Amino acid sequence: MIISGKILRDAVISGANNIVNNKSMVDELNVFPVPDGDTGTNMSMTIKNAMPELKMMNDDVTVGAVAEAAASAMLRGARGNSGVILSLLFRGLSKGLNGKTSATAQDIAKSLGLGVAAAYKSVMKPTEGTILTVAREASEAAEKTAAETDDPAKMFKTITEAAKTALDKTPELLPVLKKAGVVDAGGMGFYVILCGMRQVVEGGEIIQSNEDVRSEVKEPVITNAAGSVQADIEFTYCTEFIVQKKAGCKDSNLLRAYLESIGDCVVVVDDDDIIKVHVHTEHPGKAIEQGLLFGSLVNLKIENMKEQHKNQEKKVEMAKKKKAQPVKPEKQFGFVSVVNGAGLEAIFTDLGVDSIVRGGQTSNPSTEDIIEAILATPAKNVFVLPNNKNIIMAAEQAVKLVTDRKVIVLQSRTVPQGISAMIAFDSSCDVSENSVNMTAALDNVGTGSITFAVRDSEFDDKKIKQGDILAMENGKLAIVERDVTKALVKITKKLLKSDSSYVTIIYGSDVTDDAAQEAYELLKSKLDSDLEIVLVNGGQPIYYYIVSVE
Repeated sequence: MIISGKILRDAVISGANNIVNNKSMVDELNVFPVPDGDTGTNMSMTIKNAMPELKMMNDDVTVGAVAEAAASAMLRGARGNSGVILSLLFRGLSKGLNGKTSATAQDIAKSLGLGVAAAYKSVMKPTEGTILTVAREASEAAEKTAAETDDPAKMFKTITEAAKTALDKTPELLPVLKKAGVVDAGGMGFYVILCGMRQVVEGGEIIQSNEDVRSEVKEPVITNAAGSVQADIEFTYCTEFIVQKKAGCKDSNLLRAYLESIGDCVVVVDDDDIIKVHVHTEHPGKAIEQGLLFGSLVNLKIENMKEQHKNQEKKVEMAKKKKAQPVKPEKQFGFVSVVNGAGLEAIFTDLGVDSIVRGGQTSNPSTEDIIEAILATPAKNVFVLPNNKNIIMAAEQAVKLVTDRKVIVLQSRTVPQGISAMIAFDSSCDVSENSVNMTAALDNVGTGSITFAVRDSEFDDKKIKQGDILAMENGKLAIVERDVTKALVKITKKLLKSDSSYVTIIYGSDVTDDAAQEAYELLKSKLDSDLEIVLVNGGQPIYYYIVSVE
């Protein structure tokens, strides 16, 4: 018995429908109580990306063509770490079946082994007890069985049973799973897909989807600098310049205080020689005159944000309806940032980001979304800031797929890290120097985040009730509270070090301006008076506050 192209096509469709139908169950296996349990969603959206092309294939299609179409679409549609790993497993299937009309049991075993090798290679520090373990043990069982049978149906039976055995053992490999009483979510997702495929290979019907496949397919929203600025702009002029300090220069905090009196979005960063200034104001001339009191000015830039927004509004609307068109790489450096929230988009745009991909926690963009943003950036060298640990792998896949410009993915795991990296960029340095400097800047900032518990749980010996306020320190659960402001104060104090000098509080869409101002005043009263504390409206969902400490 062999697997024909038709059988493989139907098997992949069946596997996709099975994970679509069970994605909520897989999502709920997430052990961390914050609202990021999207493993099932990411895996279902990744494999569903292949459905349109597969459904258009005739019954006489080859297995090689089916595998290539599925792998290519899944690679571009990969979302989150689990989605990227799933796409690499199918990439192995594509390599193993390349050029083949049909597939034997031995072909399937070999292909799975290629996929597992690629998946392990893609992860810097592979963790056992995850989807990697489930796929590897299924592959090892397939390899042993390959010498005993020529029947693909028996091979799929072996693979799915081995995957289930490995899945059941994941709590023994990862104590956090055992404590929560669950198996690994990614491993479960892979097992669910294998079961859907097995049903077809064994002669059964395709599992049908319980939902409209189009319901979750979202066009990527890619905006350029002007497009990300909102229409209700309070201050018209984005003003930037660098002060080359004169001898006996006054404290730069005096310049910051003045700028805050005439505008917002003030950024004043200095070292021994220069002061880098950014402000939104109605009076750019006054900002420049004040800057001259501290030294000579270079790199002056004044942009009318209202006019920019007006000119770009139609283009942004078009970008929402169709994929971004590649632009010619003309300038030396460009930047893509993944971020969610109007205020945060404006911050990254002001720092020089060319293209924004809207996404983040619970809303991971696909590799294709990131590629489109890269191609919409008119630069020969494009730095990508994922700003979320679950987006880094999807971004890294883009490096292999973009050929007309150099893509550098910085390992920014949080929004503050992304901001710090952008501030560290120096246009006078080359790509290599900037990569080193921007990467080093990631370690110079501490990140706190305040969110809520989506369910009862126990994590790191902390008993958590649904609705509790959770404060994370650099991604790790640090504080459980009932009050958002108390959690903010506690996590900010926890992040402070002896040499900390600058604190940025970014409040989200679920925090009112008044509540944020009250929290800001409370922080100022409780922290060292020498600390510079800045309050910014980020507009981000999920997180009440994001805290940056430098």
